[in-house]
Parts: sequence; structure tokens; C-alpha cells
Amino acid sequence: MSAETKRQRRPVVLLRPVPGRSPVHELWAGTKLLAVAAVGLLMTFYPGWIPIALVGLLVVATALIARVPRGALPSIPMWLWFIVFLGGLTATFAGGSPEVTVGTLTVGLGGLFNFLRITVLSIVLLGLGALVSWTTNVAEIAPAVAKLGRPLRFFRIPVDDWAVALALALRAFPMLIDEFRILFAARRLRPRDEATRGRARSQRWAAETIDLLAAAITVALRRADEMGDAITARGGAGQISAQPSRPKWRDAVALVIVAVMCGVSIYVEVFTPLATSV
Repeated sequence: MSAETKRQRRPVVLLRPVPGRSPVHELWAGTKLLAVAAVGLLMTFYPGWIPIALVGLLVVATALIARVPRGALPSIPMWLWFIVFLGGLTATFAGGSPEVTVGTLTVGLGGLFNFLRITVLSIVLLGLGALVSWTTNVAEIAPAVAKLGRPLRFFRIPVDDWAVALALALRAFPMLIDEFRILFAARRLRPRDEATRGRARSQRWAAETIDLLAAAITVALRRADEMGDAITARGGAGQISAQPSRPKWRDAVALVIVAVMCGVSIYVEVFTPLATSV
């Protein structure tokens, strides 16, 4: 292979559990959803550096316990690094404390630190969501949501219907992604007329976009029809959320660990002067 050949990028792999078994894989899906909700609330009200660091350590430790392979991580394109650099550069112009003096020039780094904090927070939350998708079977989501939302049935809220809709959306998302990749690959193989003028290129691009949209809608409808037939053959949509699902002792341990992490983060942010000075 020549040096000019582009290295194939690793695609984003979501909603598909990585192979293998681990204590993280064995956790109840509802426990993972509760942990994500707790971390989301923590990051909403206390998005400081110390809580972000603690959540990041939790994500890394959980990924090591789950034995998530490095190949599951997607490749980061160069244009994304350029956008991050451009965002940090423009955020620096906002100034703020702390300030750095270089000769006669004083630069405030407060805006840059805020941008970095938001960027790291986004990466940590994305990693948390990806970790849940890599260690959870999609079929376990609907029963867990139905069990967690059981108290809402007292208010006549259709929890089971919501769980079924969520399960079907999660099941259909990977299939549609594969279908769209096939459509784009087939589009690249189609012979195209060389358009020299800008208007001709725009018209060709618009026509190809309409063809792709029509094909995507057709594929989505065909997949929906096949999924409906499969659900009917297996006893209806009610069977999706009626599967047995309950937590075990390891789920209590995991929730205690998450609760301790959240408690330490809140204590540091509220009662420790170190958090206000960082």
C-alpha cells in the first residue's frame, strides 16, 4: 500500500454491544440509565473541573472493567480538530481571569478555560453515553424503561407504549445507518456526466440529493414493514416491554458508587474553597 493511500477511518459504532462478558455487561439496563441520569443532573448543576474529572475517571475505569477495545473508538477527522482550535482561539478573545502578561501584552485566559471546560464536559458525556451503548443490549432497554416508569402508570401515562417506541427506534437506527451507507456507496459507483459549469453542477447535485432522499424513504418504509411483520409474528408490540427485567445485588453496588461520586463532587463544589479557585 502506497503512502498516498488514505488510512481508512474507524466509523462510529453505537447501539451495538461489544463482544464479551464483564461485570458492566451484566448490569441491569435500568441501573445504567439511572447512572446516566444522575451524572447528567450533576453536570447540569455543578459543571466544575473536579466533577468533570471524577466522572471522567469513572468512565475510564468502567471502560477498562468492561474491556472495551480501542478499535471501538471512532477516528477523529482533521476538520474537527481545526474547529476545536478555532473555537479555542475565538474564546480567548473573551478575556477574563486569570491573565497572562507577555511583555507589554496581557491576555486573559478565562474564556479559553471556559471553552476547554465545556469541550471536556462534552467529551465525557459522549463517552458515558457510548459506554452504555457498548455494554447494553438494545433488547434490554424497553423492559428497563417500562419497569422504571411503573410509578407513572398511576397518572395514566402510557409508559409501555413509550418503552416500545424507544425500543423500536433504537433497533431501527443501526439498520438505517447501514442502509444509508449502502446507498451512498452505490451513488459513488454510478457514472456521472462531467459538468463544467457551476449551474450544471448545482442541478446535478440537487437531482442526486432528491434521488437519495427518495431511496432513503423507500428503504425506511421497507424496513418498517419488515419489522412490523416480525413483531406481529412474535406476539405483538406488548411482548417487547413485557420481558422479565429486574436489578440484582451488583446493581446496588454500582448505584452506590455513582452516588458516592456525585456526593463527593457536590461537597467539593459547595463546601471546598478549592473548587471556587479552580
